[in-house]
Amino acid sequence: MSKAFIAQVIQESAELTGTAANRAAGEVIDAIVRELKKNGRFTLPSFGTFIVRKTKARKGLNPRTGEAIKVKAGKTVRFKASPSLKKIV
Repeated sequence: MSKAFIAQVIQESAELTGTAANRAAGEVIDAIVRELKKNGRFTLPSFGTFIVRKTKARKGLNPRTGEAIKVKAGKTVRFKASPSLKKIV
């Protein structure tokens, strides 16, 4: 799924211009990102939940050289599908 796909669905369902639908899709994506930064999770009922999780520092391998490297701690976003979505798919 892409931002263009979301904009197209908004355009067709709300009968908006392409520019307005693209701006609306961008605002929806930005709102989700802001919510993830603020609360660490975002839930769409009947779809699923996006959760920010911390990752620990770890050792890794450089795929080109096979040399051991250190990977810094960070954050990642995980998605957990709702039971109704799992049932439909």
